[in-house]
Amino acid sequence: MSHSPHAINKVTLGGLLVTLGIIYGDIGTSPLYVMSAITGSGAIDSVLVKGGISAVFWTLTLQTTIKYVLLTLKADNNGEGGIFSLYTLVRRNKFKWLVVPAIIGGSALLADGIITPPISVSAAVEGLSYFNEHINTVPIVIGILCFLFFIQQFGTALVGKFFGPVMVIWSSMLGILGALQLSSNISVISALNPYYAYELLSKHPQGLLILGKVFLCTTGAEALYSDLGHCGKNNIRISWLFVKLMLVLNYFGQGAWLMGHEGQYLTDFKASNPFYAIMPESFMPYGIIIATSAAIIASQALISGSFTLINEAMRLNLWPKVAVKFPTELKGQIYIPSINWLLLAGCIMIMLYFKKSEHMENAYGLAIVLCMLMTTTLLNFYMHMKRYNKYFIYLIIAIYLIIEFSFLAANLSKFAHGGWITLLIATLLMAVMSVWFIAKKIRNRYVDMVEFDDHKQQLIDLSNDDSLQKYATHLVYMTSAQQPNEIESKIIYSILQKRPKRADVYWFVHVDVVNEPYRMDYKVTHIAENDIIRIDFKLGFRVPPRVNLMFRKVVEDMVQQGEVDITSRYVSLSKNNIIGDFKFVVLEKFLSFDNDLPIFEKIILQLYFFLKHLSLSEAKAFGLDSSSVKIEKFPMVIRQTKSLALRRIG
Repeated sequence: MSHSPHAINKVTLGGLLVTLGIIYGDIGTSPLYVMSAITGSGAIDSVLVKGGISAVFWTLTLQTTIKYVLLTLKADNNGEGGIFSLYTLVRRNKFKWLVVPAIIGGSALLADGIITPPISVSAAVEGLSYFNEHINTVPIVIGILCFLFFIQQFGTALVGKFFGPVMVIWSSMLGILGALQLSSNISVISALNPYYAYELLSKHPQGLLILGKVFLCTTGAEALYSDLGHCGKNNIRISWLFVKLMLVLNYFGQGAWLMGHEGQYLTDFKASNPFYAIMPESFMPYGIIIATSAAIIASQALISGSFTLINEAMRLNLWPKVAVKFPTELKGQIYIPSINWLLLAGCIMIMLYFKKSEHMENAYGLAIVLCMLMTTTLLNFYMHMKRYNKYFIYLIIAIYLIIEFSFLAANLSKFAHGGWITLLIATLLMAVMSVWFIAKKIRNRYVDMVEFDDHKQQLIDLSNDDSLQKYATHLVYMTSAQQPNEIESKIIYSILQKRPKRADVYWFVHVDVVNEPYRMDYKVTHIAENDIIRIDFKLGFRVPPRVNLMFRKVVEDMVQQGEVDITSRYVSLSKNNIIGDFKFVVLEKFLSFDNDLPIFEKIILQLYFFLKHLSLSEAKAFGLDSSSVKIEKFPMVIRQTKSLALRRIG
């Protein structure tokens, strides 16, 4: 899979359109609920409105524009973005603990993302209460979400073509509606002065609580960075100018309408959400349809982003192996059934628990601010690695730690109002990632490697031993040995002792996950001419390891180069040029009772093997054809128990 950062960074009209459709679903639909959350259920207060708009504008400027659009987008990994891509850039650093912010950030992004589809879709559909205030929108929202998750298995190529145009219509509608209201009360423009935000947040008795609601306007900034690889930084930066202008116009338009009704209550109006209140009555049905379409697009972007995030986590050994499907030929489009249905179940539970978008506002944002803090942590190391001016680094990191810790403090008030749900989900995800990562480290620490040279002649002799029945013409083992001169002792045991496996050619295949996202290279090492061959694949962290297809391609290339003869060596088959059979052997481990482990390592490994039981087999994870795969299970003995004090008595 080739991938050119220069190609996606090229600014084109089509690229800008795609960017609008993919990048700005979450952040672009925030006007549906932000001002409603800030205003609350009390009387409309001009100080609260003007201070709230000022805080929203400067949050979009400082957090979204400067931190993400200008600074963080520079931290691209061959054109790819997101917290795991950022981690792969800095993990070469001597600080091994950097995996911790990567795990926390990835888990938090997934967890808080479960609220994005319900809050966006329900906020849009609740516009129907304008026509019937007693309508129950919960079944409608759940129906839309079920349909959205159901179609994921077919791919979103067709729907995706409409994302860009719909988001252009949506963004334009935001700007036009806001501008119309703004023209009736231009004084609200004074809210551009940050003093209004400062005064509100520092002097209002609920200033900290209001800051947590203001944060909702920038929750999509992290997803903006995650989707960098689909669009390129230049397309994102240019399209953001348009999107931000439309967002600001709409926020200020809602503010102008609210200030024109100071002292009244939103519940006094038929449209109790200021977003719908600024719409002309005749336009309301169309506005609801456009808003619902935009909310679906926001949800689609979250779902696709979750698939990408989990796929990266698997390749980085941070998540159990699960089935990954490719519903279309579009680059980067994947479908993970288990994650799809887990997300749907989570969205339905969120919808049934909160019922209305105004209740979800009280829980939304707590986990995502943790993700932003983790991104800031990794960004600090990235800037040091790139040798930015150290005083610039200290200034930037200090500013954003202050801002994001303030947002965290503000969002902590949401814990009792539903924020605990997303933190609980994030904690479970962190636990899974941590167990998988630590267990892999423990396993690798105790893998018994032997020198290949000590066993090479034994394999050659076995291959030429006519007294044994041939097991396969070509016998292929997956190996974790990093160096060609090493091999796991269990593989040697499998070939020589666990039913000796005679073959004409022994192949050893190693897959190495590298930091570049879409790299696909391989190297061939002839350990023994025509008898023992090793293939090393260097695959990017976004490349699915379809070893069966890749191995076949490598063998075809080697045959064309005259490096190997794969014709069967049976005389009757050889004279008819019949290709020999290939058989893969995959060794699967289980935890032996014959272990004397520290309690922590024992618990980690028990949890690891429980998760492994629920995940894909090694063969399926490597994309091997089940008809030509032999699975051999063997006990994993990490630390032998102390010798038993047995005494013979007769």
